[in-house]
Amino acid sequence: MQQDFAEEIALKALAWIASDEQLLQVFLGASGASGSELKSRIADPEFLLSVLDFLTMDDAWIVGFCDTEGLAYDLPMQAKGAFPGGAEVSWT
Repeated sequence: MQQDFAEEIALKALAWIASDEQLLQVFLGASGASGSELKSRIADPEFLLSVLDFLTMDDAWIVGFCDTEGLAYDLPMQAKGAFPGGAEVSWT
């Protein structure tokens, strides 16, 4: 997957998260970002990776997001791998 497509998925994920006020507050708390940072950091690959990291923490979030966007459930994880530092680490 190309990084530009991964960024598109991450932006859609951010919009999906932001559409749920309660989930948005959880994301802001987990990421340490402020509401004003959301707009200023949307072009930052590191921030977009953090959005996908957050989304992929909970299967229900992945399902909800992918169902809303009509995406395959494995696409957010694939998108994570397209960002620098986003590849899964195997500890075995």
